[in-house]
Amino acid sequence: MWYGDTWGVGMWLMMSFMVVFWVGIVAFVIWLITRATRGGSYISDLRTPLEIARERYAKGEISREEYAEVKKNLI
Repeated sequence: MWYGDTWGVGMWLMMSFMVVFWVGIVAFVIWLITRATRGGSYISDLRTPLEIARERYAKGEISREEYAEVKKNLI
């Protein structure tokens, strides 16, 4: 049997899939780099100052008195 035409189409199809694969890999790497350089998610930027003070108090970064003063100044 002669597979000349089928083999040619198969080669073009395989090359096309390789191009799509590598473009996908490059796009994924670019997405990872931009995600890493943006500084994380935007959800953390939506916190109020009082929520930030609560988190810092819960972590032990500020004392009870400092938290009470921040809370008094913000409310």
